[in-house]
Amino acid sequence: MILASLIPLVLALPSLAQNVTALTGTWSSGSQNVVTGPGFAQPANESFTYPPTTGLSYSFTSDGYYEIARYRMTSNGTVPSCITGVMNWCHGTYDLLSNGSIIMTPFGDGYQQIQDPCAAQSNFIENYNDTEYYPLWNIYQDTVKGYTLQLYQYDGTPLAPQYLLTASPNMLPTQPLRNVTPPSIAAGGTTQNAIALTGRADPRWSLSSLSGVLTVVSGLGIASVLL
Repeated sequence: MILASLIPLVLALPSLAQNVTALTGTWSSGSQNVVTGPGFAQPANESFTYPPTTGLSYSFTSDGYYEIARYRMTSNGTVPSCITGVMNWCHGTYDLLSNGSIIMTPFGDGYQQIQDPCAAQSNFIENYNDTEYYPLWNIYQDTVKGYTLQLYQYDGTPLAPQYLLTASPNMLPTQPLRNVTPPSIAAGGTTQNAIALTGRADPRWSLSSLSGVLTVVSGLGIASVLL
């Protein structure tokens, strides 16, 4: 079924092997407020600087390193006021495989902050170190936004398009930046190395913050909303 879902994508992207520019650089979606580098994540103290809007950003070096910054909100159809916010950061090495796919292998020091004002634990940080695989990708020229990176997930779902912000990658140092112990999974299925934070969820994560045109995508195993 997955293979069948990818066939139309291949047919719709005849220029996959003829990208109009190199992958190297920093890419960012939407209003380009989410950008990799020190302005987004501070691994030394496991914190984030919150951008004014949600989005995602990928950076790539010419010698095989990557960094990802993601800020997303997930609505709750049953309780509209219960919006989950996720700040996610990771980095590591990537490989461009001969079949046209990209595989990204993390260093192991990635982390994410999850805020849900309606949950019993409304604000916590946990490690995030998933290897990510993108079977298809393409760079094309958008008449308005310029160079555009389109990544497709394992099931053929496209991520939000990202536009070239700078040809020089804006990244934190390409090495492990914090000590991380291997995660252990409790009987209930939660990560035991998650760190609970005191205080309430960020007040900006509310129904009123979801303005503008919304694009529904899939990521981190949940349906998310990117502005």
